Amino acid sequence: MAPSAGPSVIECYRMGQQKLSVPIVGMTCAACVARVERALRRVPGVADVTVHLGSSQATLVLEDEVSILEIQQAVKDAGYDVPVATVRLLATRAAGAPESLQEALGFLPGVVRVEAGPKGEILVSYLEQVTSLAAIKRALREGGYQVAQAGEETALEQERRAHQEEIRRQWLNLLMAAILALFVMLGSFRDLWGLERIVPAPLANKWVLFGLTVPLMVGPARQFFVQSFKGMRQGAVDMNLLYATGIGAAFLIAVINTAWPEAGFGGEDLVFYESAAFLTLFIVLGRYLEALTRGRTSEAVRRLLELRPRRARIVREGEEVEIPADEVEVGDICLVRPGEAVPVDGVVVEGFSAVDESLVTGESVPVEKAPGDTVIGGTINRMGAFKMRATHVGSETTLAQIIRLVEEAQARRAPIQRLADWVAGHFILGVHALAIFVFLFWFFWGYGQWFQPQSRLLLGAGEMGQMGAFGFAFLMSVTVLVISCPCAVGLATPAAVMAGSGIAATNGILFRGADAVEMASRLDTVVFDKTGTLTMGRPVLTRTLALAGRGEEEVLWWASLAERRSEHPLAQAVIEAARAQNLDPPEPEMFQALPGLGVEASWQGHSVLLGNRSLMAQRQVDISPLEGEAGQLEEEGHTLLFVAVDGRALGLLAASDAIKPTSHLAIRELKAMGLRVAMLTGDNRRTATAVALRLGIDEVLAEVKPEEKARTIQQLQSQGRRVAMVGDGINDAPALAQADVGIALGSGTDIAKEAGHIILVRDDPLDVVAAVQTAHFTMRKVKQNLLWAFAYNTVAIPVAAGVLYPLTGRLVGPEVAALLMALSSLSVSLNSASMRGWRPPVRRKETEVTARPATAQEVA
Repeated sequence: MAPSAGPSVIECYRMGQQKLSVPIVGMTCAACVARVERALRRVPGVADVTVHLGSSQATLVLEDEVSILEIQQAVKDAGYDVPVATVRLLATRAAGAPESLQEALGFLPGVVRVEAGPKGEILVSYLEQVTSLAAIKRALREGGYQVAQAGEETALEQERRAHQEEIRRQWLNLLMAAILALFVMLGSFRDLWGLERIVPAPLANKWVLFGLTVPLMVGPARQFFVQSFKGMRQGAVDMNLLYATGIGAAFLIAVINTAWPEAGFGGEDLVFYESAAFLTLFIVLGRYLEALTRGRTSEAVRRLLELRPRRARIVREGEEVEIPADEVEVGDICLVRPGEAVPVDGVVVEGFSAVDESLVTGESVPVEKAPGDTVIGGTINRMGAFKMRATHVGSETTLAQIIRLVEEAQARRAPIQRLADWVAGHFILGVHALAIFVFLFWFFWGYGQWFQPQSRLLLGAGEMGQMGAFGFAFLMSVTVLVISCPCAVGLATPAAVMAGSGIAATNGILFRGADAVEMASRLDTVVFDKTGTLTMGRPVLTRTLALAGRGEEEVLWWASLAERRSEHPLAQAVIEAARAQNLDPPEPEMFQALPGLGVEASWQGHSVLLGNRSLMAQRQVDISPLEGEAGQLEEEGHTLLFVAVDGRALGLLAASDAIKPTSHLAIRELKAMGLRVAMLTGDNRRTATAVALRLGIDEVLAEVKPEEKARTIQQLQSQGRRVAMVGDGINDAPALAQADVGIALGSGTDIAKEAGHIILVRDDPLDVVAAVQTAHFTMRKVKQNLLWAFAYNTVAIPVAAGVLYPLTGRLVGPEVAALLMALSSLSVSLNSASMRGWRPPVRRKETEVTARPATAQEVA
């Protein structure tokens, strides 16, 4: 039975969560951002709004339940749109189920609209940031409906389609404008360029030029008039008003000089049809190129979004069942075959394989997986098939958290952007005020002082002739409006930050905000926690020493025999070292752990002791022959285990927390960048100093208790230092929060729980270097963009206002102004898009380190 007998619509679902990200389609400049923010702030229940131009996202802070339909309508009223995911479902109502879809869905948060038609078909529009398709299906099933999926279009697909439609629309506008502008130019310049032989005389007729220009006004240029009208109706102004003013003024003067040549605007020899045509052509060209480049700056994030698997193969009741990936539940057993994407986060329970994690963690080499290893949803299985148990699904997966953090980072503004936003926000009104001043100046004073009848416009078709003061002043003011470019100022920071954060995400580096990017580029000190950050966090056997007449393998054999039943970390280090040498001693007949001392065991009548000096002294074992070597190893920070059999010393084992293979290179690279590197640890000073010497760290902060780490960071900051703290994100959380930049390393799947400003997915110190290099590269691009944007406007606007006219007798016409404006905005977009494909330089050196085995010094 169908859910309803005829077409019906249910809408205005509400939500009450604290934060909401909404995609926005159609924004082109900083003024668009201000207009959307103003419109959304008027929606009841919205406490704050941040709109990001580069990612086309609005982040709303909510203080009460808000109607999503009201949010969508507010954006539409402002002249833009909110793309939502849509899915077509076939729903059959079971006996006893409610007939109302509204009751069945239970006012599910995030649902924008539900349309129910005959034959059991339901069309659901929803925000993917708030709810999921799985939640919608679950709600319908719990309401008594049998649900089958007929078709789906995600918000990403809809956004991509809208973007492609915008590119196609601007391309058609550009093609039409180019063809008509070419004919207008040939007609306008026929007599000036000696084109009488190839250009028919009727084409130069003013009314013919009028007829060619009108389609431009109602075609490609129409978008600027419509958008500026919508903006003024909302009480906002944007670049469209500048475009509409410039194009409309040039066309109006041309019409006046055609119909009423005595009106004082230069007469019939000075018509501006070519100015209006080229003005439209160059602005549309800029719009088209910006649409192309803006899509490229967000490509890294789109690649992450596209990683989300669509389907999953799960094992239920012994049978394989293929379902949508977002319907996988925690605990489900999933089967992943070679070449398939891992559907969700989980743990391998059966099989062996190698998984390509490069697009999530930045790890270039496939990672081998065996039972007990974790796998990340969205990564690609390259080799054998395996089964996995789902541990994180839906919005809790690593990939979903990465995408969410990247979107939040792109929505937050960097401190350097505040000036740019302030300038862009006041720019258009300021330019209009300047244009009025320019008009008054040239009308009342400048025209009489410097006007030259023989002066021309750049690319102009004729001399100024008898143009009156009003027409000349009006032309100057229009050129000022057209040449100004607040788009470049407003886009400078977000475009670069968006590209940079996307690059970082594909390398396993997550910036929590643009402010973290800027601060990371200004660091002068990096403080590393030792255990688990620079070191492996577990002891490794580094040296075996035997007395004269005894062999090292014999010492290790007896030690591993004694430790077979022990669960102490040092015991695991001994056993792993024995296995590496193919030693497999039997189980001891007797085993006893001696807390604080070591262990005691026996085998076939032999007694074995393994422990520290105190144990040897207590059992009166003479270790004096080992004292020389033992003292030196202790000075180097090693933990010693003495081995005695039947009351006589046999030798000793030295263990230490192994240094990660890439720690040496990470420290060296940071110091080469001019940063001061310090190590913070709770270990005793002797052990800490020994590790620091091996790593080349000069500043050691030892014997610092966990609760004192934040205070230690604060003391460094009190010295005027800009400090980054690198830790594991759990025990070091207070220090990470205190630091100017907290870097949580080795976060794994607990990304959302970390306290750092920067989160590193991998457990690799080299990613700290990569994060700092990415921040420096991104901020360098930001500064380049801002320098160009401010420099362009600083030079171009005065030139357009006529400061050089008294000396040169030449004017920058509206069409040349439009070309310069388009090139200015385009340059910022292209400079940001050029970041595509960049990788942190340390990534190349990382390959050299991981391609060879660790040296003995690195292991020690």
